Amino acid sequence: MDMRPEPFVPPAPIPRTVPPSRLEIIRTVLNNPLELWGVPSYTLPWIETKFFSERTLIVNDPGLIRHVLVDNAANYEMSEIRQLILRPILRDGLLTAEGPVWKRSRKAMAPVFTPRHSKGFATQMLRKSEEYAEKYEDLGEGKVFDISVDMTELTFAILSETLFSGEIVTESNDFSEDVDNLLHRMGRVDPMDLLRAPAWVPRVTRIGGQRVLGKFREIVAKTMARRQEKIRRDPEAAPQDFLTLLLQLAGPDGLTMEEIEDNILTFIGAGHETTARALAWTLYCVANSPHVRDQMEAEIDRVMASGADPVDWLDQMPMVRAAFEEALRLYPPAPSLNRAAIANDEWESPDGKRVRIDAGVTVLIMPWTLHRHELYWDKPRAFMPERFLPENRGSINRFQYLPFGAGPRICIGATFAMQEAVIALAVLMRRYRFDVTPETNPWPVQKLTTQPRNGLPMRVSRREGISSAAN
Repeated sequence: MDMRPEPFVPPAPIPRTVPPSRLEIIRTVLNNPLELWGVPSYTLPWIETKFFSERTLIVNDPGLIRHVLVDNAANYEMSEIRQLILRPILRDGLLTAEGPVWKRSRKAMAPVFTPRHSKGFATQMLRKSEEYAEKYEDLGEGKVFDISVDMTELTFAILSETLFSGEIVTESNDFSEDVDNLLHRMGRVDPMDLLRAPAWVPRVTRIGGQRVLGKFREIVAKTMARRQEKIRRDPEAAPQDFLTLLLQLAGPDGLTMEEIEDNILTFIGAGHETTARALAWTLYCVANSPHVRDQMEAEIDRVMASGADPVDWLDQMPMVRAAFEEALRLYPPAPSLNRAAIANDEWESPDGKRVRIDAGVTVLIMPWTLHRHELYWDKPRAFMPERFLPENRGSINRFQYLPFGAGPRICIGATFAMQEAVIALAVLMRRYRFDVTPETNPWPVQKLTTQPRNGLPMRVSRREGISSAAN
């Protein structure tokens, strides 16, 4: 008899059983696109449909996903609506650049994010996590914190330390609020985007975000200027980090100063955001799964007591890693990957079914629906970290799980993020328990990333038998 408790099913929109009207589509896309999708999106391998007379192919089949993102990736560019939303913020940053500009930037940054180089950040990640954990010691036992805000602060501290040597020029303590404001104001669909209005047409919903975007641009400019002065005074003494690497690439054969600024903004404004959201959702799901939490705590205690180097924790804490990966499945930080076909294309499934993709067709690959798809997952809406334990993950197709995308544009920081998450979870859960309260009532909302509406207020308490100095 299976004595395991029923898995926790975290909050998410129920698939629509009736297609939305045109007005409902507009309202839902503007408020929360995650609530738009109907039963077919969670049960069929692909769907051909139309949005505002524009032909769209919604793709869930792993083989077809591979075709679009890998095998014939050169035929698929970023979709127009995605660029209308993101380019005003990031311009030619790595997430939005295309063609030669993207290739040049990706090649320039790749050395920093190789698995080997990322492992070199482990000690800094550990130190910043331990420093941040002190916050809960200083502010009282059993106090309630908004964990979604806290994880943004923590991941920003780690990003700042590892990639910028702690030298990002910020002058306020409300950075988390600024990030949320930037994504809320600037990272949402505007009615003009749906109508494919040119970029110069004002987007009323984003007017309020221009101030905070200007603030981020100012942070980037000051950070660059301060480091350039250090390099000018004494090149050998300047930190040899991501920031210095980018600045050294300036020139006719490298990156323009504008491209460098755009990429720094991309990492400061969004580089830590995806990990922060996934960490918060992990702590929330674990708090509602006591049997999972018990296994994670036992694993963390054993590995940390052994004195293992943090660079090895990713491999030595399979349950911690699995819980984070399961949270990434249920709440993918990037819930949609939007492409558009450049030329006519065709794909044939193993059972002989053909899919024709005409030039100009929008292709939606949505980790949100793919990760909850009934064809590919057992109990797809449930939090079940055991799916990702080493003995089970072989049954997961590479292209049915896309928290970091796939193909040439796969997230450059995937290894960095996985290592950071395991180290942060281990440090926090070694010392504390994170529990839900009656006010913990999150609802997933798509604002570029999958964020919790209403925040994630959680009660933080010391674990019994663990001293405040435990590490």
